Amino acid sequence: SLYREILRTAKAFHWCDEHGDPWNERLKREARKEFESSKDETDPLIVARMLVTGRDCVQQIQNKFNDADRAAWARIERERER
Repeated sequence: SLYREILRTAKAFHWCDEHGDPWNERLKREARKEFESSKDETDPLIVARMLVTGRDCVQQIQNKFNDADRAAWARIERERER
């Protein structure tokens, strides 16, 4: 499900925000809030649009995170070779 995928993705965010709160906890709270605020939606087209948009956003975040992770590892490898 989309919600479980969001929770799995949020686990990768280990650092804290400007208030010292872990990002993974903040992302989980925000996801829960979004799902709760949408739970009474009955229009199938709106629900489908929300799901497609949510999945797209999660995919984009995963891709950006993976790109940054690969770049960090590449930098580490370059530094080791010096």
